[in-house]
Amino acid sequence: MSTATKRLIVFGGNGFLGSRICRSAVARNWEVISISRSGQPHWPSSSPPPSWSSSVTWQKGDIFNPQSYLPFLPSATHIVHTLGILLEADYKSLLSGRPSPANPLDRKPGDPTPLNTRRQVTYETMNRDSAILLAKEAEKAGVEGFGYISAAAGAPVLPSRYITTKREAEDIIQREFPKLRSVFYRAPFMWDSSRPVSLPIAAGGLVASTVDGLTGGLLRGVLGAAAIKPLKVDLVADAVVEGLGDQSVRGVVEPKEIEELGTKGWRKTML
Repeated sequence: MSTATKRLIVFGGNGFLGSRICRSAVARNWEVISISRSGQPHWPSSSPPPSWSSSVTWQKGDIFNPQSYLPFLPSATHIVHTLGILLEADYKSLLSGRPSPANPLDRKPGDPTPLNTRRQVTYETMNRDSAILLAKEAEKAGVEGFGYISAAAGAPVLPSRYITTKREAEDIIQREFPKLRSVFYRAPFMWDSSRPVSLPIAAGGLVASTVDGLTGGLLRGVLGAAAIKPLKVDLVADAVVEGLGDQSVRGVVEPKEIEELGTKGWRKTML
């Protein structure tokens, strides 16, 4: 596998992290397919698309409708799930705490679950069920490595279901699909200069994480992810690709290890 061509499918490859994962994989000469509901990204009209984007195959697909992407899975060596939400679209369910009743493991093959109503966009469907469904199809297709973008912790401003659904996805995937080498990246807050709003948040997180270290982790119990060192999104992307490409990496990857993997991956692309 180390010398064979690696073929990566990024679900959500035109997003904030997903696009960087595509770029990082292209830099390693991996074959890359991005699958999202919009397909081709909407590049700024003021500038041409980045050069690396021409090396990515941009496809439309709905993660809840496997028929829209099953033809691509048999040739893939690695898959990464980057989808997820911070806030629910269904505010009534959010306030009442009602979970989604759907269990993706009970769905029949080819049975689509379209996301065309606000009611369906919940933590359960997006953060948990979509990942479980994709992992199920990945194992059936014989994919070697499966990456899931989880989260380091919750935060006081988010409902607890944000992080519990992430953890449920990790547990179910690891338990139900043992043949799949799954890697769960518990990413902290990610920042980049292309998102100016992320810069002051990252600065605050860096201060909080420093204080947390000096106080033996007292802040983390109160602030959650806000007290964990934020990482540049490019570094996290490099870590995702590095972890997928290394067969010794499996299971939960915490923020410190993400930083180490990212640095290792970045150095490889600089050689």
